[in-house]
Amino acid sequence: MSIDPAIADAWSRLPDYLSQHVLVSLTALAIGLAISLPLALFSVRRPYLRDVVLGIASIVQTIPGLALLALFYPLLLGTASLTARFLGFDFSALGFLPSVLALALYSMLPVLRNTITGIEGVDPDLRWAAQGVGMTERQSLFMVELPLAIPVIMAGIRTAAVWVIGTATLSTPIGQTSLGNYIFSGLQTQNWISVLFGCVAAALLAMAVDQLLALMERGAASRRRSPVIAGFIGLFLIVSLALAPAWGARKADYVIGAKTFSEQYILAALMAQSLEAQGLTARRREGLGSNIIFAALVANDIDAYVEYTGTIWATMMKRSDIKSRAETLAEVTQWLEREHGVRLAGALGFENAYALAMKRSEAERLGIRTIADLARVAPNMSIAGDYEFFGRAEWAAIRDGYGLHFREERSMQAEFMYPAVGNEVDVIAAYTSDGRIAQFDLVVLDDPKHVIPPYDAVLLLSPKRAKDTALINALKPLNGAIDVALMREANLRANQGESPDNVARWLWDKLRGK
Repeated sequence: MSIDPAIADAWSRLPDYLSQHVLVSLTALAIGLAISLPLALFSVRRPYLRDVVLGIASIVQTIPGLALLALFYPLLLGTASLTARFLGFDFSALGFLPSVLALALYSMLPVLRNTITGIEGVDPDLRWAAQGVGMTERQSLFMVELPLAIPVIMAGIRTAAVWVIGTATLSTPIGQTSLGNYIFSGLQTQNWISVLFGCVAAALLAMAVDQLLALMERGAASRRRSPVIAGFIGLFLIVSLALAPAWGARKADYVIGAKTFSEQYILAALMAQSLEAQGLTARRREGLGSNIIFAALVANDIDAYVEYTGTIWATMMKRSDIKSRAETLAEVTQWLEREHGVRLAGALGFENAYALAMKRSEAERLGIRTIADLARVAPNMSIAGDYEFFGRAEWAAIRDGYGLHFREERSMQAEFMYPAVGNEVDVIAAYTSDGRIAQFDLVVLDDPKHVIPPYDAVLLLSPKRAKDTALINALKPLNGAIDVALMREANLRANQGESPDNVARWLWDKLRGK
């Protein structure tokens, strides 16, 4: 009996995703415990310090997990720049380190609270009895109160472990491989098997760890060693089996980055395919935010990725004037090299520009062919864009250039945005190379004022790889090889549930004339 290709693809990725997830979760939990347990013991007899510590930990807990993870990247990037300048060494600010630090902070509140609560909950008569036999306050704390509080402390550790394992799925956008890779890529490509696989795997891991810690907690409460030993052995086995693939993994020659939408997953896989055809190995860091991925390239945390000239022009160069595709490409190339040492190694051959789109039938009924036509009816309409669109310079240029004022602006994931046109919203910020434009019978509105800059897909190389002839030659087959029709077909395949790797293989065969 043949296995569904989507399930087979998900299974093949499990060892890598699980090992990385366990590694980052275990490290974060260990750091969190190493900080919070001593801090709780030090502050438990100091009411003012105790309140301050718990207050700060509570505030950290109110910050959304994804935001906390994302905030650590620029902080560490700045720190790495300072250490490189003044101390002569730097470190990677992408992926593992920011994830570990953010997750460690997330783990602290339940451990702090339960440790303090457990110690304060010890019968005062026992403290007096300890003092009566000549124990100092310190001896009473460590020899009497702490052992009695262990069951409550273990409950806090259980909560912290589950929180860390769950929140670690959000570390994908800052470059840390985890079970969240299933979820983020699956949402973008509408591969619901991948989404379900990631959710179930993370839930099973959290449940297994929680039950083993619960076994240890019950052993501690009943003063029995066997449950504690059994729980410890179970945790050791989970960690050992999960980390085994990471121990034997071979370091890849290059690291390829990708943003958070399906086209980027496909192109990253295609770049890896092109490298492998030359006998080179590539590891992918997918689902990175737009600002994070460029900063990661400049910092040499990734070696290459596909960017769009319009994004560089409007967002990074802060340019609002519009020039031809050739002029834009030339100026972007010069700016990248001059300001950041980044090499533009070629254009793929298609544009993926932001564009306003609506249902063809509705556009024809209202006589709307251009964005200028849309302006007269926009106050009665709603518009949706991806989660960063309304904060981008491109939207400001479109809105101000045409005097657009919509009744409602809504942010959506792209996979939900396209089906919503004509139902939940009237207009969307679409992507011109997206196959779903044809799939949902949408029409792209013309831009007669040319406020949207050219958006050629281009290959960028990090400063470290700017003169790497092996990488440059391996990517040459992609230069000018993909037109917008081919990219739309590739995107449509991915959006219909085919894995980005399979789409990339299909695209690679197309480019080679097979």
